Amino acid sequence: MFVKRWLLLLGLALCAQPALAGRLVELSVVDRAEHRRLPVHWHAGSAYVAGQPGHEYHLVLRNRTRARVLAVVSVDGVNVITGQTADPSQSGYVIAPYAKLVISGWRKSLAQTAAFYFTDLADSYAARTGRPDNVGVIGVAVYREKQAPPAPIAREAFPGAAGDAAAGKRAAPAESPAAPGRQSNESLRDEAEAASRLGTGHGRRETSRAHYVSFERATRDPAQLVQLRYDSRANLVARGVIREPGDCAWPCPRPFPGFAPDPDGPVSYFSP
Repeated sequence: MFVKRWLLLLGLALCAQPALAGRLVELSVVDRAEHRRLPVHWHAGSAYVAGQPGHEYHLVLRNRTRARVLAVVSVDGVNVITGQTADPSQSGYVIAPYAKLVISGWRKSLAQTAAFYFTDLADSYAARTGRPDNVGVIGVAVYREKQAPPAPIAREAFPGAAGDAAAGKRAAPAESPAAPGRQSNESLRDEAEAASRLGTGHGRRETSRAHYVSFERATRDPAQLVQLRYDSRANLVARGVIREPGDCAWPCPRPFPGFAPDPDGPVSYFSP
């Protein structure tokens, strides 16, 4: 009994996972309207989640290590802190050891963010600022922190270490948000396709406190890159990323077809 239950749970986990886990950081997307983590579906080597148009969402990053890490986060190819076209070398959030960070929107200041919400491509923040080409993808570039050489007297060298770790739970941009320039919308797809694809909008203002902390990257290149694609459920079903319950070859077997009929031929009875 226990073996069968374990196998069933394993099978479900292979179909859809609640988070995208890497060796340094785990990423999940939470639908704020439904208060649930969106399951991650794998297709052709890429990870996807299905968003509901009009629903706000936030990103949850969990540091899986015993040291601070820097997470440079992009949505639709745009840095969520600076608003610049995303690049791993830009500003990011510092996450304390084994801590969880919730990112609910585009950072507007050290006190406010503009909420993420699923919307059509034309209404997305990226498209409205002339950068629609990478709509539909969330990226995280993760960096380890450069470790300082051991101090001659270790006990006296770290009086503020606990405070630094606590500060890492809330990290902030290393530069003020830059106003993104508007570009030509010639790269937008045709109107029908643009209306069907899902992007992330620039929503209502919310209080979100952050402050600056120092962080020196151990390497120039990220230690981990996380990529999670998203679209509407209808689009993901149409592309074969998500299989509907009835998707099977004909004739499709049913688990509960009705009452038990008599078999053909003579009826045999079993007696103990």
